[in-house]
Amino acid sequence: MNNMKNRKIMIVEDEPKIREMIELFLRKEGYYRIYAAGDYSSALAICRQEKPDIAILDVMLPDGDGFSLLSAIRTFSDMPVLFLSARGEDEDRLLGLGLGADDYIVKPFLPRELMLRLTAVLKRVYASPIPERLPVFRSGEQVVDLNSAVVRRDGQELPLTAKEHAILVKLYENRGRIVTSDALCLAVWGDDSYGYENTLMVHIRRIREKIEADPSKPVQLLTVRGLGYKLLVQEAL
Repeated sequence: MNNMKNRKIMIVEDEPKIREMIELFLRKEGYYRIYAAGDYSSALAICRQEKPDIAILDVMLPDGDGFSLLSAIRTFSDMPVLFLSARGEDEDRLLGLGLGADDYIVKPFLPRELMLRLTAVLKRVYASPIPERLPVFRSGEQVVDLNSAVVRRDGQELPLTAKEHAILVKLYENRGRIVTSDALCLAVWGDDSYGYENTLMVHIRRIREKIEADPSKPVQLLTVRGLGYKLLVQEAL
């Protein structure tokens, strides 16, 4: 799944029909971590508790306004914000952008336009930079090519799965040092990594089957009991 679709999105809109319409389109686009609020107080509580990655804020709210809400949010969060407003005056637009909003959309709007603008902001703020070339290193008689996500062994290329690759990248970044199981799970499964320790063990075993001469007696990818794992790299190529 596209990592962007994992982002938490908060919708703050006092009109239930508009709020439901936006949520429906977000879900159709593949977003699923969606939080909705119809007033200032609820929105601020969601921000503090759930820490959304982006917010769509209505300017007019029953117990305040979106401009004041954004000012309050900015005291503890730099998340990107898109304003929705029935008021299209330049002063309102400039005020919203001046407070740190990333975009300002005037009602009525096309849902597709909102999705395009939301996607553009998410990509601009959260898109990963172009990665540097990943290393190639030797593990015993095996060559691990993280750039191509393969292990070269006995004249064959054994492909690494996405999870195996992510685990090895994290271990290589900390080669020679202990990486806790929690840190590995977080690197591979993100914020929802709780409870993946047993799954991590399965992936570690599969990695050993590819990079170790004897997976049952590993000498490159070591278990540090009660803590995590350590990767010993003989030689970077």
